[in-house]
Amino acid sequence: MRYLNPKADLTFKKVFGEHEDITISFLNAMLPFEKGKEIVSIEFMNPELVPNNPGKKDSIVDVYCKDAAGRQFIVEMQVHWTPAFQQRVLFNASKAYVRQLDSGQRWEMLQPVYVLSLLDTVFAPDLKEFFHPYHIVHEMYSDRVIEGFHLYFVELPKFTPQTHTEKKITALWLRFLTEINEGTRKAPDELMEDAEVRKAVELVEESAYTEGQMLAYDQFWDAVSNERSWIGWMDDTKKELESSREKLQQKEEELQQVRQQISDIQLDNARKMKDGGIPVGVISNITGIAVEEIEKM
Repeated sequence: MRYLNPKADLTFKKVFGEHEDITISFLNAMLPFEKGKEIVSIEFMNPELVPNNPGKKDSIVDVYCKDAAGRQFIVEMQVHWTPAFQQRVLFNASKAYVRQLDSGQRWEMLQPVYVLSLLDTVFAPDLKEFFHPYHIVHEMYSDRVIEGFHLYFVELPKFTPQTHTEKKITALWLRFLTEINEGTRKAPDELMEDAEVRKAVELVEESAYTEGQMLAYDQFWDAVSNERSWIGWMDDTKKELESSREKLQQKEEELQQVRQQISDIQLDNARKMKDGGIPVGVISNITGIAVEEIEKM
């Protein structure tokens, strides 16, 4: 048995964008709903309801759906982190929130928008946690929350089964996303014990895809590789520019020190010549120091 990576556009949308039972299990496992507020049913949104993504990159995969209560869910798979990703997430969440209301409808009808951003890279290396929740909260009273936007970022590389403290089903879904790939020949038995996770594993079996789909799959990873190379080149160029600026600043500081030393020597020589009785005009011509300044010595 050979498997494909579920983080690719083709596989991710096949797993989480076509099967309601899988998506419900996944969202309930990943999002910290209060007891009694879990998702019980969903419907995938029509293409015309999906927020437009300006400047969308090939490494971003997304699925949109809403539940019976009207809550909207945007699930994104980000293969490579970019500094603008957080702003793009907020932009899409805002458009999804605004598009809920038709002209003349009441504001009270607006339902929360949840964004689950799965990152196959680390964007917060200074934080040990891999799960990062963002909400609109009061600056002084964190329990005061304005409902509307719930943004969750998950750094997949930080997750390890040995150190996680999540509930079992959450760990199984995270293991599915981090352990199943082209190098997998046998899925871990633990993943096959849960019905929805097992179904997701079966959906990424290579034998389930046509030759044309496999071509699209390979093209996706080629595009991701090119984007990573481009971003890496940009990062290297930025580092080189910063290094050049630092070196230039260091040279300027050294030059300033030399100028100060020359100035100190000139002043010292001017004092000695003045003490020796040399006319002020002659001293000024020799040292380049203004006559007024020499007279003040």
